[in-house]
Amino acid sequence: MIHLSVMNIDGLEEHAIMIDSVSKRYSMCGARIGCLVSKNKGFMAAAMKFAQARLSPPTYAQIASEAALKTPQSYFDEVNEEYVERRNVLVDGLNSIEGVFCPKPKGAFYAVASFPVKSTEHFAEWLLSEFDYQGKTLMMAPAAGFYAKPELGAQQARLAYVLNVDALKDCIEILREALKVYPHTTK
Repeated sequence: MIHLSVMNIDGLEEHAIMIDSVSKRYSMCGARIGCLVSKNKGFMAAAMKFAQARLSPPTYAQIASEAALKTPQSYFDEVNEEYVERRNVLVDGLNSIEGVFCPKPKGAFYAVASFPVKSTEHFAEWLLSEFDYQGKTLMMAPAAGFYAKPELGAQQARLAYVLNVDALKDCIEILREALKVYPHTTK
């Protein structure tokens, strides 16, 4: 696999912006430390004004971030393998449910799936308030809020695959059983 940085593409010098953070790269939720890189001098000058107006990140996050920079590549390889397995379990499981479609994402740790329901907002609320399967239920994020026109995501939900594989398999079965009895399907 060839890796190409957007920062090295001719013609994008004034338009490319790279953002990275320890909260994502090292799974350090809440540590708001990262970098903003661009060859666009005007953009960087404006960004620096905002950066200088903000308070400094907490000392503990700074110390932890510095230590994280020494993380060996083997850590990233292991984490990547784990997330690929989780993604495959979730996506394959979702696609095994009648009426559900989920393309396989190539990044992040969530997938957006289409469900055979009129409103995933209502479905998600129903899952939490009225449904359980073997004493369990699940929470998912309706996707309408991720679109400029909410109706585009009315039948979609975003599901994170941050849980272990066994928990993800449980979630698939919960969804499969829920869709069998949910009163507002489009089937």
